[in-house]
Amino acid sequence: MYRFTLPDMSCGHCVAAITEALKAADAQVRVEIDREARTAEVESALPREVLASALTEAGYPPAP
Repeated sequence: MYRFTLPDMSCGHCVAAITEALKAADAQVRVEIDREARTAEVESALPREVLASALTEAGYPPAP
């Protein structure tokens, strides 16, 4: 499981866009988002770098 901090996530639309981007990268992905904490816990067989790239392309680059 990977944990991403997403400083640009602020609303329900952001949550939907992030979820959609991750599911486009891996249809089997499992995502738990905490909007208040601006974090996403992601369970996927893909490497962290691929998921981070998908988030960045969607406009939500993870904090280092």
